[in-house]
Amino acid sequence: MKQRTFLTTLALFLLFFNLGIFIVSVAMFKDTVKRAEDRSLGEHYFIASALIKDIKAVESRGTKIDGSLSSLLQPYSYLSGDNKVGLAFYKNNQLIYSSKDTDVQRSNFLIPPSNGNRLVTIRKVDKKTYVIVSGKLPSPYASYTLVYQYDTTEAINSWSDLKNLLFIAGFVLSVLLALGLLLVLNRIFRPLKQITQTSKDIANGAYETRLSISGHDELTEMSHSFNYMAEEIQRHMTELKDAADKKQQFVDNFAHELRTPLTAIYGYAEYMQKAVLSEDDRLSALNYIMSESRRLQTVAYQLLELANLQNNQITFEELKVSGLFEAVRQTLYGKLSGKDVQIEFHSQIETIRGDFCLMESMLINLLDNAIRACSKGGHIIVNAAKEAGRKTISVRDNGKGMTPEVLAQITEPFYRGEKSRNRSDGGAGLGLSLCKQITSSHNAELSFSSRPGEGTTAKITFTTQ
Repeated sequence: MKQRTFLTTLALFLLFFNLGIFIVSVAMFKDTVKRAEDRSLGEHYFIASALIKDIKAVESRGTKIDGSLSSLLQPYSYLSGDNKVGLAFYKNNQLIYSSKDTDVQRSNFLIPPSNGNRLVTIRKVDKKTYVIVSGKLPSPYASYTLVYQYDTTEAINSWSDLKNLLFIAGFVLSVLLALGLLLVLNRIFRPLKQITQTSKDIANGAYETRLSISGHDELTEMSHSFNYMAEEIQRHMTELKDAADKKQQFVDNFAHELRTPLTAIYGYAEYMQKAVLSEDDRLSALNYIMSESRRLQTVAYQLLELANLQNNQITFEELKVSGLFEAVRQTLYGKLSGKDVQIEFHSQIETIRGDFCLMESMLINLLDNAIRACSKGGHIIVNAAKEAGRKTISVRDNGKGMTPEVLAQITEPFYRGEKSRNRSDGGAGLGLSLCKQITSSHNAELSFSSRPGEGTTAKITFTTQ
């Protein structure tokens, strides 16, 4: 494209530039010839007029003019003073006087029209250019013809030298223009080269590559658009990669979750089949099988609940916060037995909008995690309040806390910050995933803040209430 632009622009410039030089040269040539013709016509008229007066003066003295013509014409041959003028005088087309070479005069002599008009001719003889004016004298001297010859070779040569100088200057200017045009096009097309190279880099996987931007022209706007497109591509690719990683992590974690209880069930079943067991051993093995079966059942139910939340719309209703807290307290009563953990419920708001069962399930999951995180003497505070004009429910514990790395992934399905602790407590790793989905279905936001050794705070912020 750059080469086509360069050649087209240069060709158009050369065409119009040289055409302009040609037109100027032709105009100058015509002007040179016109001035030479005007001068020749003027001097021919002057000489013819003066010659008639001289002839009449000679005739008035009774002298025949044929013998006096040479002496009459000779002074006029020196009018120019530079030997550029030649005169010839004819009577009935017969040369009777010539100030120049007779052959030259004859070779350039043209018979003027009989109506008294003068004939102007330009002839080139022996590398010289002449303007020749021929005209008959007025009556009663119409048999006489005066021929005026002017050597305009010097003017024509000056025009030719100027014409050559113009074309040489045009050639030099064309070369300079070609170089300048090449530099300008290189500068103009440099961003396009960068875009091409950057596109190839992005196509090869270097999604972070960007164009350097400078200036405020159309190419700068295009570079901005290209960088924006590259950022969007990189963002989408990152999202796709993250989604693929999460799916793979989900499959790996799910397989791990299934493998542990299935292995235990199979092991105890095989043990019961092959070994001779006492009644106590048999009951113990059955209890293990039932426990692991319940774990599988819990996983299945929670996965089903996640699917239902993603595919179904919930029905919103006004919920009394006090009634919701009381239902949660009753549900957790059994979990707290035998554990030295205290839960406090506080409410500065009366109602929230949502689904009672889902909100109860979410709070139970959050509190269940808080109970597991607390050691003996643990303290958990559940608080419903209004912050910055938005209703919130927070669950704060003084348990072990979490690192930022764990905090960033706790809502992923089957993710376990401490696998051994959660599995021993019967967790499936889906509770916080459910909480995240429930808050999303309620147009709310679920956020966590935590520090190791200082506890964790889970906050639900209702953005539309």
